Amino acid sequence: MFKDKKITIFTFFLMTVLTVSVKTYFAYYVDLSLGVKGIVQNLILLLNPYSLVALILSTLLFFKGRKAFWLVFTGGTLLTLLLYSNVVYFRFFSDFLTFSTLNQVSNVESMSGALWSSFQWYDFVYFLDTIVYLVLLTVKRDVLSTQSFKRKFVPVMMGVSIALFFINLAFAEMDRPELLTRTFDHKYLVKYLGPYNFTVYDGVKTIQNNQQKAMASADDLTRLQSYTKTKYAEPNKKYFGIAKEKNIIKIHLESFQTEMIGLKVNGKEVTPYLNQLATGNDDFIYYSNFFHSTGQGKTSDAELTMDNSMYGLQQGSAFSLKSDNTFQSLPAILHQKQNYSTSVMHGDYKTFWNRDQIYKRFGIDKFYDATYYDMSEENLENLGLKDKEFFKESIPYLKKETKPFYSHLLTLTNHYPFTVDPSEATIASPNTGDATVDGYVQTARYLDEAVRQFMTDLKKNGLYDDSVIMIYGDHYGISENHNKAMGQLIGETVTPAKFMDLQRTGLFLKVPGIKGHVDPTYASQVDVMPTILHLTGIDAKPYTIFGTDLLSKKHRQVVVFRNGDFITPEIKSLNGVFYDNKTNAQLTDEKLIAKATKIKNTVATELEMSDSLLNGDLLRFYNNKEFKKINPADYEYQNGTVSSMK
Repeated sequence: MFKDKKITIFTFFLMTVLTVSVKTYFAYYVDLSLGVKGIVQNLILLLNPYSLVALILSTLLFFKGRKAFWLVFTGGTLLTLLLYSNVVYFRFFSDFLTFSTLNQVSNVESMSGALWSSFQWYDFVYFLDTIVYLVLLTVKRDVLSTQSFKRKFVPVMMGVSIALFFINLAFAEMDRPELLTRTFDHKYLVKYLGPYNFTVYDGVKTIQNNQQKAMASADDLTRLQSYTKTKYAEPNKKYFGIAKEKNIIKIHLESFQTEMIGLKVNGKEVTPYLNQLATGNDDFIYYSNFFHSTGQGKTSDAELTMDNSMYGLQQGSAFSLKSDNTFQSLPAILHQKQNYSTSVMHGDYKTFWNRDQIYKRFGIDKFYDATYYDMSEENLENLGLKDKEFFKESIPYLKKETKPFYSHLLTLTNHYPFTVDPSEATIASPNTGDATVDGYVQTARYLDEAVRQFMTDLKKNGLYDDSVIMIYGDHYGISENHNKAMGQLIGETVTPAKFMDLQRTGLFLKVPGIKGHVDPTYASQVDVMPTILHLTGIDAKPYTIFGTDLLSKKHRQVVVFRNGDFITPEIKSLNGVFYDNKTNAQLTDEKLIAKATKIKNTVATELEMSDSLLNGDLLRFYNNKEFKKINPADYEYQNGTVSSMK
């Protein structure tokens, strides 16, 4: 192996495999929250980097001379870049890169500030070996042996690598049965297979999903509708049609979690106005157990779910990947049934999250993007227009809308990395030592003040009394990477079960004719569309939707998370483990475990059905007499000009 004490290509290969694997371990325990427990899972973690790293690099041993060194170095560098990209992405999204998300790189420019905040001082560790090897190849070339690795042994190395993979997979299947067929959580896959095998798995799944549309048929839609019809919840006669032809104003609170409601920092309420609404003594119904249902698409998933009563994709964002699909959206139904005018208002540019394309498929008449607002430097923070300025400038557009109207307003300031101008920070930092959590408290207060101002302006301009108003959080703001600081803030250890509680994003619903109150019903974003349809007097039954009316006596209180977890008033299901929802203790009662297992299987079926709807574009086969299919060519959004070709 060694000759004249020089480094052979085989030694260099082993060094590269080892250092890439060591960096992977570093990432596992420092940056990636994978929920590793017990000896078996730690053993799996020890095994999983080697198989694909060794397999890829061993194929390069076929080459001779210095070319082989450079190729192994290049392979190791690319694997390092893949690992580091996942680390940075995970810090921001608590998820891993997929081929689907790579199709969303157009969003990076708008989010560059947030991504920059994801870098850490110790990140040089990920590239130490790369630097050493580069010096070795360029400055210390004389220590490299030109002796080639015997090619007949290359297949042996490849075979060993493949054997390692199957050993890894066997352990993984023992600890997590049906890992590759029944999981919706990328963290499981990375924990059990490693980031490199996950990338291969994701590539295969991406190809399969792309093929699914070509192979889909009307029979698939029939099976889907057979399922969704069983979920239909009849409207409550007391409330059906109570908001017919009322304006609908939907206020989307960026990254808002209801853990801020009622919370005090240094003796001051973080969200005093929302606290007031949450008492039920105002005009609003407050759904205190309302959760988000988002996946990788985050904000865009929330929009998709709220307007279509379906779940986001398992991988990537439907806004980017399924923007040519057929939809039966809430705004389009309202327009067709009751002649609503429809609009979206957002202080960012129309191409972000591909909104200028997907909104056409939703039948949105007007899209007021950043070009309609004063985007002067003093009005901007983080991703775009400050919320207070955004709401102020949106009032004139709302006043011009043809009644009845459906208008969706998306806020921005309360977005990672949660920055606010010191002059506008009206609550002191909690000083947890975590800049993300500290900033979140201050931007949440700013958001609360912006909503209060907007409600006041709606009243002054005669837009409040005769409108249905929805206020809701789109997705969590604080990821599990900040559990320690979050626990310090709320005065409670954030266990995995508690973290599930933190996924509450809240729904405040004002309906003319319904008195405000607190409703503890368990629900999620998928339930909003059928609720609004029934309030406006439109039966949800003819439409293919997954949620159930919040005001119906038959509302289903099962909250489905995109990763396959769920929560009910009784039970939490987290990573395949069942807990009592009140005590967070693991379930031991056999009847409750059997009940939880049945719900878990139903949840898996529901997510698979929703995926088939999107991946197969199944609504293109639906000839619904209650709905005319949307022609996206009827819509066009000009810069700074309200324009619909309808």
